[in-house]
Order: sequence, then C-alpha cells, then structure tokens
Amino acid sequence: MLAKAAIADGKGLFTLEEIEVHPPQGDEVLVKIQAAGLCHTDHDSLHWGRPIILGHEGAGIVEAIGDEVTTVKPGDKVILNWAIPCGRCFQCQEMNQHICENNSPVVAGDKLPDGEVSTGHAELERTLYNGQPIERSFNIGTLSTHTVVKEQAVVKYDTHIPYSSASIISCGVMTGYGSAVNTAKIKPGSSVAVIGNGGVGLNVIQGARISGATKIIAIDLNPTRLEMAKQFGATHTIQVDKGDKNLQNATQLVKEITSNGGADYAFECTAIPALGAAPLGMVRNAGTAVQVSGIEEEVTIDMSLFEWDKIYINPLYGKCRPQIDFPILLNLYKKGDLLLDEMVTTTYKFENLSQAFDDMLAGKNAKGVIVFD
Repeated sequence: MLAKAAIADGKGLFTLEEIEVHPPQGDEVLVKIQAAGLCHTDHDSLHWGRPIILGHEGAGIVEAIGDEVTTVKPGDKVILNWAIPCGRCFQCQEMNQHICENNSPVVAGDKLPDGEVSTGHAELERTLYNGQPIERSFNIGTLSTHTVVKEQAVVKYDTHIPYSSASIISCGVMTGYGSAVNTAKIKPGSSVAVIGNGGVGLNVIQGARISGATKIIAIDLNPTRLEMAKQFGATHTIQVDKGDKNLQNATQLVKEITSNGGADYAFECTAIPALGAAPLGMVRNAGTAVQVSGIEEEVTIDMSLFEWDKIYINPLYGKCRPQIDFPILLNLYKKGDLLLDEMVTTTYKFENLSQAFDDMLAGKNAKGVIVFD
C-alpha cells in the first residue's frame, strides 16, 4: 500500500514523501497512525546523518498482523512504544525492559554498525522509500500515516481517550512521570525542584503531585511554561535570569523555599550540558538528583556537590515497562489525576509539521501533536 511519511535527510531537513508499506510478517503489526506527539528528540533526529522516517510518539489502530501475533488484532486501538523488550536478556530478566540489551534503539542500537538496526525494529523491507528500505526512528517511525512495528512495540487499550492525548504517553509523559515515580520514587510530603518545564518536565511535576509531594518548584526561563507548570501541579515557580550561571541564584531560592536544606529531589529536564550538575546543588544531604533529559556530553562536576550522601541518577524512559506502566497511566487519566488532554496545547495537520516544530522550539506548547485525517 502507499502511505505518506516525514522523511529526514540526516542533514537537518525533512520532507513529506510517499512511501510503500508492505504487509506485516511473523511478529509484526501494521498500524494506521491517528496521532503523533512531537518531542525535541524528533527535531534532533533531523541531524542523525542518515535518512529515516521521523517520529517516536504515537497512537493508532491495528490494520493487519503477522501470523505469530497473539496480543492484538485488526481494529484494536494501540499506543506505540519504542522500549521493546526481548524478554530474554539480563536486563529484561531484571525487569529493566527500557534498557533491553537486544531490542533497545538506544542501548543496543548504539552498538550496531552503520546501516544496521536493533532486533526491536521490524524488517526494513516492510517500508520502502524510492524503492529502497528505510529505517524508522526509534524502531517505530510514528510521523507516518502507516507504520510496521514489532508486536512488543504496541500496547492495546480500551480507555476512552482522544488519540492526541494517548499518543503523548509514548515518550514525553512516560519519561517524566516514570522518572518521578519509578526512578526517584518520590515520597509523600517531600519537596521537588524541576529544571525545565517542557513536555517532560511538566510530567515530572505531575508525577510529583500524584506521589504526594507538598512543595513542587518549577524552574524555567520561559514565563509561559511556568504558568503551565502551575496547572500541572507546581506550588512554586522560579523564573531564571539568563545570566544566572549554573543556576546559582535559582539554587539559593530553592533552598529558601525548602527551609535552607535543599529539595528532597531535583530533576534536570533541559538537555543543556552546562546544567548537568545543577540538580545536585539543589538537593539536601542524602537527596536525589535525576538527570532526565539524557545529556551525552562531557560535563565537569565539582565533587563537593555530592556532599553528603547524595544520589545522582540518569534514567532512560522513566524505567518504562510498557505493558505495566501504560495501563497505570491510562487509569490515572480515567481518575482525573493525570492531565493529558490539557497537555495537548495545539494539534496540527501533517502538512503543518514545520510549524509544529517551530512552535515546539519556541516553547509555545506543553505538547504539540500531529493529528492525521
């Protein structure tokens, strides 16, 4: 069948192009994408040096399945997920499905030679662009009207929820909420500082609120994002001055808000290398600092920031266990605890993807979502 996809050229540009999508085989599933959330990683992937189908957040409807698929059938609503556990490796046996040694596009994919993809990726030949197989971003390529993925890349759901809201669970919501709840394990009555209040940071704030934190301090340059943070659970806000090197002034304000001891937990959600050490300075002795955004550059840290007994952790995808965590998130949504509809600030048609990226980079949205006809 013919479909349309956003194709990155690997040099910073993308175009909407016609592709061929071939029937799923074995343990593969063909999904008609209904909505795809946008994340800064999608914009970063424009520069990955190779052609790919963009997108790694999405929700849709199963259209066809391979003969080995048992958990979904045509017509099922599914949320796509890029942490695709193999179930056999050491990390999967330890329930660290998000860092599967075989299927993860991050963990396993980084070890593969150029031109090869992890075993979590459906066969490249299922999708052809200009007659040649093309890789799908993070194994799933959701910025496409149709995609073929592994069975473990879809989570079936029956919750009454707009596809636009379901789509953002795929990464931004799971990463933020999971970092707060699965990784930091925020305790009731605690204090939390969140640096960067984009889509991921807002979900850290939601996770902190749902966990019972009583002081949730949102920290950002952008006053619009600070207003959004209040809606999702922030009790205090700090607007950062651009001249505040290493957030020293913001750190002092955090300590004043938390009676000078520092926060119990602090989260860095900006991906700015210069702020990699900032959450360590904001937490009290024996506090927990979480580097959510995945900084992958050399960072110089003053070791005195670890004094005393502080924990610094860099989780991937909020320690996501898709078949366990997605239903939890959907149940919280049904109860009204997890705000998803409110997080979708703007929806866009597929042909307006460039505008959606521009709005994201300008910090206008909590989450922008592409909605397919």
